[in-house]
Amino acid sequence: MALLKLDSINKVFNEGTPDEKIALDNINLHLAPGDFVTIIGSNGAGKSTMMNMISGALTPDFGSVIINGNDLTRLPEHKRAVHIGRVFQDPMAGTAPTMTIEENLAIAYSRNAKRTLRFGVDKKRREFFKASLEKLHLNLENRLNAKVGLLSGGERQALSLLMATFTKPSILLLDEHTAALDPSRAELITKLTKKLVEESKLTTLMVTHNMQQALDLGNRLIMMDKGQIILEVGENRKPALTIPDLMSEFEHIRGEKMNSDRALLG
Repeated sequence: MALLKLDSINKVFNEGTPDEKIALDNINLHLAPGDFVTIIGSNGAGKSTMMNMISGALTPDFGSVIINGNDLTRLPEHKRAVHIGRVFQDPMAGTAPTMTIEENLAIAYSRNAKRTLRFGVDKKRREFFKASLEKLHLNLENRLNAKVGLLSGGERQALSLLMATFTKPSILLLDEHTAALDPSRAELITKLTKKLVEESKLTTLMVTHNMQQALDLGNRLIMMDKGQIILEVGENRKPALTIPDLMSEFEHIRGEKMNSDRALLG
């Protein structure tokens, strides 16, 4: 059974005006439990809009969003949070800067509806937080009382990733989560992503501008353009795929060269 189903999703922005834009055009995507799908496409292809459909930040004009067999299409974002972990491009977005590392972790921990909404941290929970932070290899386990606003962008993004994954969400959404980092920090977060997703067998969707990253991570790949999924690559074919393959696939499908801006090639 598919863990995530997007069925016939359509979204038009500014309908009936000169600025009308078809953001998503009949999107159909099914993810089995444990699938890790990377998503590539140029700016405006609909990648982030599709992520926002899954998280509940946007509602489709037509179509349905089904997670774990439950139709969540009309469920608001805050009520979907129990099912979904999300890491954004901006390292500032996923954490509360004026609170400590421990307080941030406590909030993330309490998001799971099965747990009570108490922020008190007992010894057992503190040990769990420390053990979780040790996986990051950034020495954050010894800085539980440090304000998150004092951390570097890479440290904050690592913390955001941990907070999004340690409640074991049904779906993990990664929205260009390494794009704002310098190359060495981006590589660290990429490796950490692979490790955390594999350890917890998380069903994951990752939007990236970096084609090499899209090829290196995950078992499936999709390419989007102008609000459509124009290419799907399964786990049998993906390991042998190269960047030139992707460029020529795009050219074959669209009859034009892909806009190979620097970001796209990573």
